[in-house]
Amino acid sequence: MESGFLHQLVQQLINGISLGSIYALIALGYTMIYGILKLINFAHGDIYMLGAYIGFVCTSILKLSFLPALIVSMIGAALAGMIIERVAYRPMRNAPRIAILITAIGVSFFLENVMILFASPQPRPFPAVFTATVYHVGAWVVNSQQIVILVSALVLMVALTYIVNQTRAGKAMRAVSFDADAARLMGIDIDSTISMTFALGSALAAAGGVLVGIYYNSIDPLMGMVPGIKAFVAAVLGGIGIIPGAMLGGIILGVVEALVSGFISSTFRDAAAFAILIIILLFKPQGLMGKNIREKV
Repeated sequence: MESGFLHQLVQQLINGISLGSIYALIALGYTMIYGILKLINFAHGDIYMLGAYIGFVCTSILKLSFLPALIVSMIGAALAGMIIERVAYRPMRNAPRIAILITAIGVSFFLENVMILFASPQPRPFPAVFTATVYHVGAWVVNSQQIVILVSALVLMVALTYIVNQTRAGKAMRAVSFDADAARLMGIDIDSTISMTFALGSALAAAGGVLVGIYYNSIDPLMGMVPGIKAFVAAVLGGIGIIPGAMLGGIILGVVEALVSGFISSTFRDAAAFAILIIILLFKPQGLMGKNIREKV
């Protein structure tokens, strides 16, 4: 009995880390944009959906393999993110917070309905870009899709960490995030830095979309709604505005969902995610890795 419980626990942890790495990719976009603009970009989940559809076109129509499809999808979503920032958010930058939040929700509905118009509301089967091989590690089962998802997510997270910490563009992002006015006085182009942030966040969300399409073999125009909100939960859990926090929050959320699905019921996994949001806001609103900073009055 005990060995059976332990076996299932480890199996659900494997599944949870795989799912959590996708949440982490989407959460990184939320946290980067919040860090630099103090904006909760509720259209971010629909960029993830857009990335999945670009990946679908690349694999099913253009017959590209996994890696080229992933790269094209990330580039396409990065361009979409930059256009959305330029058209919808930049004119609203000095508007009240509520106005820019409503704009983000409007952009989300716009993207969903445009995709319904052009791609139909029915789910589409995502092509099998590689054969799913099942590996038995002792008593546990790991498939090649989970390995590809985890490795892809880790590579992208490491690449993002390098860009933010070591490159000129990354230093500009951190400077704008810390104090936009001081950064402007130091000669940093605020607009191009914010565009670059949207591009990076959107590219990561698109990668998550392609990986989800491969994992679940299905995409649809409304697929970004729930994962988008869950990624927001992951970003808040880790500490919104903090990049390692988004990674940690995504992994924890994925593991919790997998454990709830495995030991209680998959019906309650969404409820578990939002219960985490309520608990973290009640007891540690700055997140697991956030600092408690008092606002100046």
